[in-house]
Amino acid sequence: MRLQAFLARAGAAPSRRKAETPILAGRVTVNGDTAILGATVTPGDEVELDGRPVLLPETRVYLAMNKPAGYLTTMNDDRGRKTVADLMPDVPGLVPAGRLDASTTGLLILTNDGRLAHRITHPSSKVDKQYSLTLQNPVPDAALAALAAGPTLEGGRMHAPKLANLSCTANTTTLDLTIHEGRNRIIRRACVAVGLCLISLHRTRVGPVILGDLPEGEYRVLTPYELEVLQ
Repeated sequence: MRLQAFLARAGAAPSRRKAETPILAGRVTVNGDTAILGATVTPGDEVELDGRPVLLPETRVYLAMNKPAGYLTTMNDDRGRKTVADLMPDVPGLVPAGRLDASTTGLLILTNDGRLAHRITHPSSKVDKQYSLTLQNPVPDAALAALAAGPTLEGGRMHAPKLANLSCTANTTTLDLTIHEGRNRIIRRACVAVGLCLISLHRTRVGPVILGDLPEGEYRVLTPYELEVLQ
């Protein structure tokens, strides 16, 4: 973790950018050595500000939010673009457990529990992620069959997703797709690979956590049941 992020998450600075000031002033040490801007902190490192220990918070926070389009899944952007941090409470150490690209909407889990975030995102945990896809017609049966089989992508073949709830109108087709892997933009790349035109992508579930009627841009605390199943 970058030192600036560590200081911000620990509450020793109001933001990553403002954490640069004490670092540049030589007020921060890592394992006894004066830190430099851009230094990294790993578990077990001793960080001090003005000679006092800086520790990450022990209180764990588990939140589900409905991400709108146009927001980056990161807590900070050097180019000043909108991020999900703009919609979240000021909780030290809060990070997204997985990613949704800027144009993808829906369920995003955020926590300051690094172990749980890793469990949700790591393929070995096989935590299901369900999405609602809107496709532009025509949608050939052969293309859907190729998607259901798991197309071969750069980086290897996609694990066969589960398709359900297929519905058609004059211009579009909607369906639910469930996967448990999280390679970058994997659903969008899979649609391109089989010749489908994806209009919109919306995540509705992560494991036991269902988006439901949570308003866009809002968040809620995970229930004890949801947390127990995820852990």
